[in-house]
Amino acid sequence: MPAKTPTTLHAFRDDILADHDAVALSRLIQGGELGAREVAMAAVARAQAVGALNAVEYEAYELALRRIPRAGAFCGVPTFVKDNTDVSGMPTRHGSDAVPSRLAVKDGAFAKQYMAQGFTVLGKSRLPEFGFNATTEFIRQQPTLNPWNTEYSSGASSGGSAALVAAGVVPIAHANDGGGSIRIPAACCGLVGLKPTRGRFIDGEQARSLPVNIVSEGVVTRSVRDTAHFFAGMEGTWRNRKLKPVGLVEGPGKRGLRIGLVHDSINGHATDTETRETVNATARLLDSLGHRVEEMPLPVKPSFADDFSLYWGMLAFFVSRFGEKTVAPGFDATQIDNLSRGLADMYRRGMYRTPLMLYRLRKSQAQYAAGIRGYDAVLSPVLAHVTPKLGHLSPKQEFGPLFDNLLRYVSFTPLNNACGSPGISLPMGSSAAGLPIGVQLSAAHGDERTLLELAYALEEAQPWRRIQDTGAKAKRRARAA
Repeated sequence: MPAKTPTTLHAFRDDILADHDAVALSRLIQGGELGAREVAMAAVARAQAVGALNAVEYEAYELALRRIPRAGAFCGVPTFVKDNTDVSGMPTRHGSDAVPSRLAVKDGAFAKQYMAQGFTVLGKSRLPEFGFNATTEFIRQQPTLNPWNTEYSSGASSGGSAALVAAGVVPIAHANDGGGSIRIPAACCGLVGLKPTRGRFIDGEQARSLPVNIVSEGVVTRSVRDTAHFFAGMEGTWRNRKLKPVGLVEGPGKRGLRIGLVHDSINGHATDTETRETVNATARLLDSLGHRVEEMPLPVKPSFADDFSLYWGMLAFFVSRFGEKTVAPGFDATQIDNLSRGLADMYRRGMYRTPLMLYRLRKSQAQYAAGIRGYDAVLSPVLAHVTPKLGHLSPKQEFGPLFDNLLRYVSFTPLNNACGSPGISLPMGSSAAGLPIGVQLSAAHGDERTLLELAYALEEAQPWRRIQDTGAKAKRRARAA
C-alpha cells in the first residue's frame, strides 16, 4: 500500500513575489522594477490561495491598497501584524472570543515603529487566546495549520504570522514573544525568529504595565538577512540608548567563539531523540566553523520553572478578572478557554507565593548573566520535542493534561523572557514526519549582533530547507514506496 503523502500547503508560484525575501522585494520596489501595489495584490492572491491554513484573523486588503507607503527601509513589502497589536481601522481581539470586535482608532506604540519601516499591512495574523498557548488552536474556531504538514501545529503564539511567512504569502511578518512566541512558531515552521533584548524596540501598551516585562516585539522571516535588516531599520527610527546598537549585520563574524551547550531543560523533562540529534549536529557544524562548543550547566536555579508557571497563571488571572479595564470594554470572561481559565485558577491557589516569585524572576537577569559568563553564546533546543500534531495542545482538553503537555514541550524559551536576554531560533533539522526542527542560540543582554553573525554562518554552511521542494520530494517517496 502506498505511503500516505504529507499534505503540504504553500503559495509559492511564478508571480512577481517569486521566492524573494523582504530585502530583495524592497530593493526591486525602490528601484522601480516592481510596483508596490502589484506586489501587495500578488500577496493577497497568495493569501487567498492558502486560506485553508486559517492563518489570517482579519483581512484588510482594500485598506492596505489605500495605505501603501512611500518610504521606509521595507517600502512596499507586504506583511501582517499579529492580532494583539492595535492598527487603526482593524480590530484587535487577542485571539479570544471574550474580546468584542471593534476597530482600533489609532495605531499602537509599537505598530507605529513597525509601520515606519514602510510595510504594507495586509491585515492581522492569528494567535491563540491572549498568546498563552504554544499552538494556534481554539475552542470554537478552526486551528491554524502548519504549511509543511497540515496535520501539525504551526506553533504559537505568533502561529498565524509564521504560517503565512512559511507558506510564501509574505516574506516577513510581525511576531512578539512572552514565553517563546517568536521562537516556537519559527521552529515549527522552519523560519528565523529572533527575540530581541528587553527594551530593544518600543514596547506595546500591555507590556509596559507588567511587573516583570517578559514581552519583546519582533518578526519571523525566511532569511537571516531579513531579520538583520529589520533590526537595523528599527534602530533607524528609534533606539534605546541604554543598549548597545546592533547596527546592520551583513554576514558571519570572523572570530572563533566559545559556545555553551545545554541539552535538557530546567524542568527535568528530557529532550527527545530527534531534537537532541539536531542540536548535536549543529554543535558539530559550529565546531567545524572554528567555534568551541562545550557542555555547560543551566544558568539559573531550578525554582525558575515554578516561578515562571506562576507568573503565567498570574497574567491569565488578571486578564480574566480585569479584562474589561485592561483588554477591552465589553470583555466577556465567560468566553475564555480552558487554558486561560485553568491558569487563572492555578494562580488563585498559589497567589500567596507572588512576592517571592516576582523577586526571583527579577533576579534571574543577574543569575543568567553570571551563569553564561565566559561564553559568547549558548546552544540549546527551542522545544523539548518535535512539533506535535494538532490536538496535542488543544484548549478543548481539560487543564491538567493540557498544562502537563505544555510543560513537557515549552521548557527552554521562557528563560530569555524573564532574563530579558536575546534568543534566536534557526531551522537546522527535520523530523521523521518532515517537520522542521529549530535550535536556539542565546546570548548576553544586548548582544543580538553575535546571534545574527552565528545565524549567517549556519545559514551559509547549511542553507534552510525550502517548502517548495517538500511536496515534490514527498510524492516521489510515496510513489517509490
